[in-house]
Amino acid sequence: MRRYNFIRPLLIIAVAYLVNNIVANVCLMLGATKEAASNIGFAVMLIAVIITFIRLNKNKRKS
Repeated sequence: MRRYNFIRPLLIIAVAYLVNNIVANVCLMLGATKEAASNIGFAVMLIAVIITFIRLNKNKRKS
């Protein structure tokens, strides 16, 4: 069995957390309500995590 890479899941979690917080804060600064900013942050977080997951798996297949 190959060694398990602990960095990949940690990187995905870090990307999700940071993107959610940054987007929500930017939306709040631009005048969105707290609920709307939270919803937009969550949607963008999902997109960022999917892109990160695809890019990590693409690099995994090449090596």
